[in-house]
Formats: sequence, structure tokens, C-alpha cells
Amino acid sequence: MYLPRNGARRPQVAERLHAVIRQLRERREERPTLEVEDEYDVQDLFHALLIIYFDDIRKEEWSPSYAGGASRMDFLLPEVESVVEIKMTRPSLTTKQLGEQLIVDVAKYKQHPMCRSLYCVVYDPAGRTSNPRSVENDLSGDNEKMTVRVMIVPR
Repeated sequence: MYLPRNGARRPQVAERLHAVIRQLRERREERPTLEVEDEYDVQDLFHALLIIYFDDIRKEEWSPSYAGGASRMDFLLPEVESVVEIKMTRPSLTTKQLGEQLIVDVAKYKQHPMCRSLYCVVYDPAGRTSNPRSVENDLSGDNEKMTVRVMIVPR
């Protein structure tokens, strides 16, 4: 996932997420570390990584109402008109359900005036997603309103 700012290309934060999490487990002298056990843990870590590159990160900004309800986006990056949505797989989340959630996310963020790019990052450390590249290819793309990039990591 590249997040442009002032024409510059940013390191691929999403692609390196798993390596960062692995590194956090390898502390010196068995010191305690951040345990990444659920989606909230991944969101907190990703937020910390975004701070390296962005000054204005709006966490849990409300999105416009869609299908009778409003929800909060994980991260709005106004300076690049982008939204980052973080998900993490779990035993109770099937690939079909994941795809359905992402389809709803794409539809609701199309309505947001500050979203020209949507980055959906799915952390799947156990490899639960069947055919992850197919999910990425089916849901990523460009239209007149915004660019959508879905990335399931690690690769």
C-alpha cells in the first residue's frame, strides 16, 4: 500500500505489517511486548506506523449513512483524501463473509467526500483466507469516485 503525499511514494506499510509484528515478538532479555491477538491490536499498531508518515490521522471518523446505518472508518487521512480500513481474520470469519464486509465498506466510503482512495488491509497471519489474491483482485479497482486497493497480508 503506497500512500502518496506531495507526489512522494511511501513505503509499503501494509506489506511490511507482518514483519513488524514478528519483530515486536523478538524483544531483548524476554521483555514484554505488544501482543497482536485481534483486530483492535492490529489497528493500534497500524495507527502507530501511520504516524511516521502523516500528521493528520482521524481515527474512527463517522462515515455517511449506508443501508440504514452509519459506522466509523478506522483511519481518515485528509491530506491524501484516503481512508484505511483494517480487518483481521479469525476462525469465525469465512472468506465469503470477509468479501461481503469489504463490499459494504467500498459502497459506504464512496459516499464520503474526503475519500478518493480506500485501502483495505486484511491481516491474515494464519492464512485463513482461501485464494487471497482472488479476493484482492475482485475487490480492488478504480472508478469515477475512488480507487480501491485490498491487500491481504502476509503475502
